[in-house]
Amino acid sequence: MNLVAHDIIIRPVVTEKSSRLMEMNKYTFEVHPMANKIEIRKAVEVVFKVKVKSVHTVKVHSKPKRMGAFLGKSRAWKKAIITLADGERIQFFEGAGA
Repeated sequence: MNLVAHDIIIRPVVTEKSSRLMEMNKYTFEVHPMANKIEIRKAVEVVFKVKVKSVHTVKVHSKPKRMGAFLGKSRAWKKAIITLADGERIQFFEGAGA
């Protein structure tokens, strides 16, 4: 699959849990559903210029939703939790977890 680094990383995920993970040098991103761990690692290293220690991926399944009489479901997406090497930081997130 030929994806550019900016196509692989869709957006950062900023939640209470991801903010706690940032204290342990772990950052969470929504990534392209077909991207593998190697592609995700290379994309983060290119975009943010950091050294990645490990990548964990999670498929977030859709949940049933209801709006009055109409049934539907939320979209499914893929999440990547990136652990950076010691001493590395992503400046984009600084202040977001505070």
